[in-house]
Amino acid sequence: MVENRLVGMKSRGVYETPGGTILWTAARELESLTLDRETMQVKDMLALKYAELVYAGRWFDPLRQSMDAFMEKITETMTGSVTLKLYKGSVSVASRKSPYSLYREDISSFENGLIYNQADAAGFIRLYGLPTRVRAMLGRGV
Repeated sequence: MVENRLVGMKSRGVYETPGGTILWTAARELESLTLDRETMQVKDMLALKYAELVYAGRWFDPLRQSMDAFMEKITETMTGSVTLKLYKGSVSVASRKSPYSLYREDISSFENGLIYNQADAAGFIRLYGLPTRVRAMLGRGV
C-alpha cells in the first residue's frame, strides 16, 4: 500500500496481520449482535480518529482517553462466542452468540406477534417518506 505519512511524504509498505484480522472479525461480529446501528456508526467514526491520534504519538491526549471511556461503556455487554472458519488466507463467520444479543427472532421474523405488528410499518413508511412527498409536491407546484 502507499500511505500518507504524518510529515507529508508518501511511503510504501506491506502490512500483514492475520491474528489481528481474526480478532477484528470476531469482535465485529459480537458488535453486530450487541450494539445498535447508531452506536456502531459513532464507534466506527471514532475508531478512525483514535487511529490518527495514536499514529501521531498523542497517546496521552485527553481526547484519546475520552474515546477509551466511550469504548469501555459501549462494550460492557460485548461478550459471547464467535466461531470462525479459516481457509487459505480468508476468514468467515460460522456462528455467533451472545447473552446480550439485540437480535430477537420473535421480532425480526416480521410475523404477527406481540412485539412487532406489520400494520405499524405502513404508518412508519408514510411518516418516514414525508420529506420526499413534500419535495415531489413542490416539483408539481402543489
